[in-house]
Amino acid sequence: MSLSLYRRLSARNLLLAGVFGIAALAGSAHADDVLGQAVGKDLQQAQSALASKNYAKAMEAVDAADAVKGKTDYEAYTTAQMRAAIAAQSGDTDAAIKAYDVLINSSRTPKAAKGQMLMAQATMAYSAKQYARAIPATERYLKEYGADPRMQTMLIQCYYLQQDWKGTAKAAQEQVDATIKAGKVPAENQLQMLATAYTNLKDADAKTHAYVLLAKYYSKPDYWSMLIHDLVANPNLSPPLVFYVERLRLATGVLKDPSDYQDMGERAVQMGLPQLALNLLNQGYANHSLGNGPTAAADAKFHAFVAQQAATNRSQLASAVTQATSAPNAGPALTAGYNQVLNGQVDAGLALMKTGLGKNPRYPDLAQVEYGMAQMDGGQKAEAVKTFSSVQGNGPAKDVAELWSLLLSRPAK
Repeated sequence: MSLSLYRRLSARNLLLAGVFGIAALAGSAHADDVLGQAVGKDLQQAQSALASKNYAKAMEAVDAADAVKGKTDYEAYTTAQMRAAIAAQSGDTDAAIKAYDVLINSSRTPKAAKGQMLMAQATMAYSAKQYARAIPATERYLKEYGADPRMQTMLIQCYYLQQDWKGTAKAAQEQVDATIKAGKVPAENQLQMLATAYTNLKDADAKTHAYVLLAKYYSKPDYWSMLIHDLVANPNLSPPLVFYVERLRLATGVLKDPSDYQDMGERAVQMGLPQLALNLLNQGYANHSLGNGPTAAADAKFHAFVAQQAATNRSQLASAVTQATSAPNAGPALTAGYNQVLNGQVDAGLALMKTGLGKNPRYPDLAQVEYGMAQMDGGQKAEAVKTFSSVQGNGPAKDVAELWSLLLSRPAK
């Protein structure tokens, strides 16, 4: 039998043999790339059996070729190609992955073909639910060939389906961050897996941030409901942030209980903003959440108390502004300025708050959120959105600010 029958198997032959449609499996050709008679005969038989879908016979022939002593590098490489073709088409995932390992690590395989093989290897392992084997191939592909949405999602899913929550969070967070940095919208399923991972890791702040992103990019009622619930329950939320979340609940129609209004009013008074407390209570009366039923008397009593506090604060406002102007710390300027805004002196109040922001607040992110709330209460909605959007970091303050930004940016119904 002529040796020409066993010369180099082309990429076309392997494609026809069924290697997942990969057209570039053949390695770089060399002048001495000739199959010996023993190896060539076995591979010819393997190819014929594969064409007839007699996978067992095809694999026996490949095993015979592999058993030939003293094979050249080319013969070993071509044998691995045929093994990969048979294993892939017959659904023998283990054999296919091992054969692809040989081909991927061979200098004969062109870089582009290696990438296709890594993708095929990862996909086969994933389809066979061998997630631990799919991960290395997927990670290597992403490292050597760059971002690919399918591979990135598959990597996250591999960790997710193994309930490896740390791996899921790391892979999903990296992908989400990179997508946002590129000015694109993260995939909803990636954000969902990220939220689930942080839920299982009991990382409240990170979970909340994931739901913020879901509400931002995929504004569905379930995401808003979960988000507000989690923010309220977050033990790391500082008192001012709790107050801003209560106002968020009010703005979204969730806060209706009279006791919630009293809590919100008390917090505003404690923050030195009794006029804001009064405004919020008046809103409760206007929407009939207050002043009805068995709590009507208590509602009225608390309203009167807050009204008196607001009147006292108003009478002392000019003095407070003067003191805040010369105070070395940020707090007085922020509080006095906010009270000016609430009492109709919007421009002067925001200007005073701006000087407070320049006095190195102890918690700059909280101070910035407060400034945004004052802008909103002063009727400067567009400016408030800009302020909320500029809050930095990944903590609760950033999440609360982003929620207010989203809420204020929603089209009017």
